[in-house]
Parts: sequence; structure tokens; C-alpha cells
Amino acid sequence: MDASDVVFLKQHLIDPEICIRCNTCESVCPVGAITHDSNNYVVDAAKCNLCMACVPPCPTGSIDNWRTVPKAKAYSVDEQFGWESLPEPLGEAELAEAAGGVEAAVLPPQAEAASAPIGIEPGDATFRSADYGAVVPPWSAAHAYTNLYGPKAAVKTLVATVTGNVRVTEVGTDYDTHHIVLDFGTTPFPVLEGQSIAVVPPGVDERGKPHFPRQYSIASARNGERPGYNNVSLTIKRVLEDHQGRPVRGVASNYMCDLKVGDKVEVIGPFGASFLMPNHPKSHIVMICTGTGSAPMRAMTEWRRRLRKSGKFEGGKLMLFFGARTREELPYFGPLQQLPKDFIDLNLAFSRVPGQPKRYVQDLMRDRAADLAVLLGDPNAYFYVCGLKAMEEGVVLALRDVAQQAGLDWEAVGAALKRDGRLHLETY
Repeated sequence: MDASDVVFLKQHLIDPEICIRCNTCESVCPVGAITHDSNNYVVDAAKCNLCMACVPPCPTGSIDNWRTVPKAKAYSVDEQFGWESLPEPLGEAELAEAAGGVEAAVLPPQAEAASAPIGIEPGDATFRSADYGAVVPPWSAAHAYTNLYGPKAAVKTLVATVTGNVRVTEVGTDYDTHHIVLDFGTTPFPVLEGQSIAVVPPGVDERGKPHFPRQYSIASARNGERPGYNNVSLTIKRVLEDHQGRPVRGVASNYMCDLKVGDKVEVIGPFGASFLMPNHPKSHIVMICTGTGSAPMRAMTEWRRRLRKSGKFEGGKLMLFFGARTREELPYFGPLQQLPKDFIDLNLAFSRVPGQPKRYVQDLMRDRAADLAVLLGDPNAYFYVCGLKAMEEGVVLALRDVAQQAGLDWEAVGAALKRDGRLHLETY
């Protein structure tokens, strides 16, 4: 029986109760089957080729849901936009009634995966940066705990106490960015550099529903913002306009930036099992970020700094490519200048300095092509990209250009970066 004879299909769906709206699934889908509105992320059954590319990167598992439905009555995108929870699976009687008493074939989730196009098809000039992003962690990464607290966990939320809230961009600039410390007291909350948590803003939205959790990358090392303490730090920018420049007031960002020491915050997570730093000696880390995408890079840098100070770890090269509009809008500018030059190779790009040409992180990467080419060919070198989605393609294209100019086979290099957990993309 071929696909045209299938009566039922295993429809791919996203669980709105545990989805944290991180956009990972939509960014990696090679056929544009995943979209979203202000309420939900959804899968278009007419476009989905069941390639499974979106399943491994999902930090919560919300993407890995399926319902057997009559193919002609698959749940529409509009239906899914209105969901607050997944529909119950159809029972045997309902399936039999839909089949009209005829034994029907069911198309399993992976039935079309072998022939489904993933990434660039032969003859297609489209470059998809997501095709090179790893969904597995470095082989030496520590074990990550995930989803300890959340809607479908034993404990729905964890209450943290604010123990610090400091602005980390200069006062008077358009970009108001804060370094916020949350303490969990005696409640276990193990995290690793590269993981994230989600904050649940109080109150309800315009529909009278509780606000969705907002995801933030952890900016502190695994043993706490202060070593030995059960706390984490976050880097949060107050959102006053959307990506098109239209005025908005970010629900969670403004709530978090206005918190005072002693305030309580509801948290779920942690999330993330692939964007993790390597732990083996002599491993190199290249960090490429913009704005608050610096949070996981700060965490990795701080953990390496503590290991170096203790003399317990022989780390490899650390390179940081960090972009902002101006020096005043770059988070942690002061502390970055205090890091030893023999510890981190610091490269800063500013795109809006009066009287100076615009410089982006990919421009600096091309300037350092000779050094990056060596690291691209080194299996002990790992690359991390975090920031606005608009930067991702330019960064991966820069890596491709560096490889090709050095005489390396980019497709072989790119495949190795993905396969071996060496190139990690976390953009939003």
C-alpha cells in the first residue's frame, strides 16, 4: 500500500502545556512545517515530511507527540493555535468508525523519513545554517538534568528568591540589561553551563490565561554564581520594542528587570542537553554571541576560570567573538576587560559607533580566519553561537568561508561539526 492509500496517519503535534516557546523546532525544520502565533507553536500536517529533525533539539520533549487521526481530518493549524492542551487520542471505536469498518493502514512517524529531504537538496543553492548545528553534546560534557520542575513534572514550579539585580550596561543607553541572581535555598536544582531555565511571570494575558513561561540561558557556572551556593544568574534585557522596532513591553523581561532583592520568582526547568561545554583537557572553545546571547558564554568562561585558578584542569584555547551596537550596550564590558589575555582571546564588534564602519561578529571571524581554520580542523575544538536569529546564517557562512579558504572540504567539516557535537546554535 502506498502513501495515497493510507487512511490514517500519525500526526505530529506539539504539547502546548510543556512547550516553552523557545523557537528551536521552527528554526531547525527543513520544510517550514512549524509555525507559531502569540499562543502556540504548531505543526502543519500538509507540510510535515516526518523527518524528525525537530525532535532531538527540543529542550522539553513537547515536540515528541503523535496522534493517530484520519488523514482527511488531520488537525488544522488554526485548530492547534487555539489549544491549551493536546486532544485525547482517538479510541478504537472512533478509529473503526472513521475507517468505515475497513482495516486501515497507519503511516508511522518515520515512514517517510528515509526519503524526506533534509537540508539542501541536490541543485538547491539555499544555504541552511541549521543543517550544521549539533543536536548531541560534546562527548566529554557532564550529564545534564532536565525538566525537574514543570507542568508535567512531580513539582510544577520551584520558587526562587532574588538575591541580586544589577544593571550590566551603562545607564542612559537604549539597552537596559540586568544580571539577576536567583537562589534556590535547600531545594536541589543542578545546572550546567549552556542550560536554561524558564520564569513564570505572574498575572494573566489578554485572554485571561496565565502567562507562558519565558526561557533564559543561565549565565553562571555549575557550582553557582557564588561558588558553593545553590544559585544561578541570568542576563536579561528589558524589551521595549520588537524585532521590527515596534513599541512593546516585554512581559517577562520587564518583570524580571524590576525585581528587588528578596522577591520570589516561579521557575521551571532546567532545560537543555546538547548546548553543553566539553570537559576533557586541552579542549578548545570558540564562543560567538550578541547581546544577552553572552549568558552561556559567561557561564563557560567562568567555569574555565575557576578550574584554571584551582589548578585542576588544563584547558585549551578560549576565543570570544562578542557583538553589540556600541560599547555602552555590550553587557559585562568592564569585567571582560579584566580577564587575563593569556586566558581568553577577546574580539569585540560594534555596529553603531558614530564615524566608524559597521563591524559584526562574522567580520571579526574572517579577520581571524587563520586561527579559526586550525580550530575547525581540530576535533577537540567546539563552537557555540548564541544571540539573535539574524546572526546565525552569517556566522555559519563565515565558518564555511574560513574552511574553504584554508583548503578544507566544508561539507566534510560541517558534517563532522554536527555529528560530533562541535557546533551548537542557540538563536532566537
